[in-house]
Amino acid sequence: MSLFNHSRKLLKLLGITVWLCLISLCAFTVSAQETIMKVRGEVRDSLTHTPIPYSAVFLTGTQRGILTDENGKFEIITAKPFTAIQVSVMGYDTKTIPVSKWHNGKKITIDLVPTGVKLKEIVIKPGKEKYSKKNNPAVDFATRIRKLGDSTDPKRNDYYSYDKYERITLALNNFDPRSDKNLILKNMKFLKDYVDTSEVSGRPILNISTREKSSTVYYRKNPQNEKEYIEGLEMKGLDDFMDNDNMLTLFEDVLREIDLYQGQIPLFRNHFVSPLSSIAPDFYKFYLTDTIEVDSITCVELSFVPRNSESMGFVGRVYVPVGDTTMFVKKVIMNVPHDINLNFIEKMYIEQVFDKAPDGSRLKLRDDLVAEISIMRGVQGLYMRRNTAYANHTFNEPQNSESLFSPLGRTVELDSAYMRSSDYWAEHRIIPISHTENHVDDLAQRIRSFKFYRIAEGFVRYMVTGYIPTGKNSKFDIGPLNSVISHNFVEGWRPKIGGITTANLSKRIFARGYVAYGTKDKVWKYSGEVEYSFHDKKYHSREFPVHALRLSHLYDVDMIGQHFAFAQADNMFLSFKRHDDKQITYHRQTKLDYILELRNNFSVTASLIHERQEATQYMPFIDGRGKNFGHYQEAMLKLQLRYAPGEKFYQHKSTRKNINHDAPIFMLTHTYAPKGILGNNFGVNVTEVSVQKRFWLSFMGYADLIVKGGHVWSKSAYPNLLIPTANLSYTIQPEAFSLMNPMEFVNDTYASWDLTYNANGALLNRLPLIKKLQLREVFAFRGLWGHLSKRNNPEYNMDLFRFPADAYTVPMTNMPYMEVSVGVENIFKVLRVDYVWRLSYRSNFNADRSGPRIALHFTF
Repeated sequence: MSLFNHSRKLLKLLGITVWLCLISLCAFTVSAQETIMKVRGEVRDSLTHTPIPYSAVFLTGTQRGILTDENGKFEIITAKPFTAIQVSVMGYDTKTIPVSKWHNGKKITIDLVPTGVKLKEIVIKPGKEKYSKKNNPAVDFATRIRKLGDSTDPKRNDYYSYDKYERITLALNNFDPRSDKNLILKNMKFLKDYVDTSEVSGRPILNISTREKSSTVYYRKNPQNEKEYIEGLEMKGLDDFMDNDNMLTLFEDVLREIDLYQGQIPLFRNHFVSPLSSIAPDFYKFYLTDTIEVDSITCVELSFVPRNSESMGFVGRVYVPVGDTTMFVKKVIMNVPHDINLNFIEKMYIEQVFDKAPDGSRLKLRDDLVAEISIMRGVQGLYMRRNTAYANHTFNEPQNSESLFSPLGRTVELDSAYMRSSDYWAEHRIIPISHTENHVDDLAQRIRSFKFYRIAEGFVRYMVTGYIPTGKNSKFDIGPLNSVISHNFVEGWRPKIGGITTANLSKRIFARGYVAYGTKDKVWKYSGEVEYSFHDKKYHSREFPVHALRLSHLYDVDMIGQHFAFAQADNMFLSFKRHDDKQITYHRQTKLDYILELRNNFSVTASLIHERQEATQYMPFIDGRGKNFGHYQEAMLKLQLRYAPGEKFYQHKSTRKNINHDAPIFMLTHTYAPKGILGNNFGVNVTEVSVQKRFWLSFMGYADLIVKGGHVWSKSAYPNLLIPTANLSYTIQPEAFSLMNPMEFVNDTYASWDLTYNANGALLNRLPLIKKLQLREVFAFRGLWGHLSKRNNPEYNMDLFRFPADAYTVPMTNMPYMEVSVGVENIFKVLRVDYVWRLSYRSNFNADRSGPRIALHFTF
């Protein structure tokens, strides 16, 4: 993916766009409006003075508590008054320190006295001992919870349904509105009226965005199916200029609902090892630490911490009622280790509360997740909260169940979802909403009255969307901006301007196009497209799902062997290349597409194409008899089938970017053009198939695998053969070969693979000093096996065009082309650098044997 596309990825889409705007408004030095109290210190053994890890530290009179880290240290920040500090851990007497003996911010040392503690038959020995999972009652306790999980699973019933209310809040964290800190804020004294207090950290926050969703979820066991009917959606605040559907999809992926009984827990685009996973005994340390009252029920407290604090795991506690033979989980509290290799997340807090149904099923009542995000020191941080509540659980078969489960896709959004009244929300909010959360629109309106903010917001919008609207309710947007200027060998510098019409002009008829000019070849290029959508669009024609007829015509250059999967060839960041890109023709194409996308992510695209390829001095069309052709043409029929069950993507106005790669993608394409029909100079009969999937390897990271294959059944001109994509730029491009040259290999049969392993720091996290840098290792192995039959080899067919001399095309032997790379990402949290080696065909003319590649890569 190009540098520009990478730079627009996750963080900007997460609402950091709003954060960037507000940097210009807010003080870089922040302090609490209320009195912030910091309780920090160390818990030790009173006899040996050795640290006691994973002790429970609570502030009496509040809900604030934490476990000490592996060095026995802790820190709690709160704005709520408390009466005492209480410390407890199995094997030691509980100690309570009155608040009168504590001073704000001063480090305290708490010495615990060892005692023998017996919990039924379980005896925890005091003191610091070598941890072992064998004969460990805490490990056995956790294993019993996991093994009995199916017995309390509500989905073991034939039917299961419940109401769900979710609220996502974005806020500026630890916000100080005092005007003496920033000249801009002197004109915004009203901000103090909107400052709230975090219920978790106690810090002052300024709510800037609130998103609410009310839905009902239905589950059927046989045949298995699950539907979520979204009945209400409300989105308001400073980020409302972002596409609502995109932001909803993004938040739902980044802040996924947590199921403790899954082996891996997807969260913040990473997979965390669940404490109830089958591999948990090897990944976590478990401790039986206390008994505690949870909703008037005495529960056993099971604490857990990762063996390696840099790995993707949680620190937390699970509460199981004493004597419950089903090992029903009443409550879960989790956070992440301080040293975890997780970008931008300074703190995270997760709490889940369950109730027990009469049949023993666990019914989730509340799922609360809070994250404090910090980009860098001295810059205003972000507070993010996803608060979810569940109610009206039932195991009865719903009315009209057949029609209820018949729609495609998991989610069904009602037409009236965005039109709910305030009375509706007052009735359906299971969780009360604060005054500031409910009035972020008022805040947004007052801030937008300042011209400098509107300018900053507009700039961010242009950078994120890649288009510039021409008015408030724009009927025409100018763009895309990432290709307004580029460079290649044939055209020289290439300025380009284009745009698209929007639904403000017509909800069903759309147009787009561009004009470009080459300063070297002195040739104008252009493209025009008209589309009719069979259903109304909200803003632009590419919105999912597409059901449309699309007619287009273009005249432009065609970079043979540089057809990238996720970037346009004229992207400005692909202009800097290691070799001259001479393999370019002029291309005139008229195309009629019929596109049908279904909500289960199955799509069909049928195309009628008339194409004319025009030769250049570097790409002449000369047959075996020496006859020079200025052009050739083809009239083709193309059919593409694509299926990606569960796929989620961020929808741009021209392209789509996968939010995650968890969904498998299957694609089948066939192109057919009989020779002699409609002026066809050659026949075209090509079949290609591809499969790609991400495989998560728990705390060891993940592997992305792409496998492709294709065959040409006809005798065709070389531009219509199977030419692998070569990346001449210094950027990292997916599904492209970094050290191959365009048209270095031309085949009519091929099979290729692209395997990339992101270890997520699995190795570097274990190296002293280096692990502090939070680097992550990346390995890649990609290759191509191909064959060119005599039928399509110009050496054996006088009617076929010869390969261009400047391409230095060579036939492939039984040896596949292969290249490997080793890289490090997360450099300064944004940079990835690979070094690539070519393993085969190293003696080919003009072949690069190795070299560095770079990309911007924003991720958690």
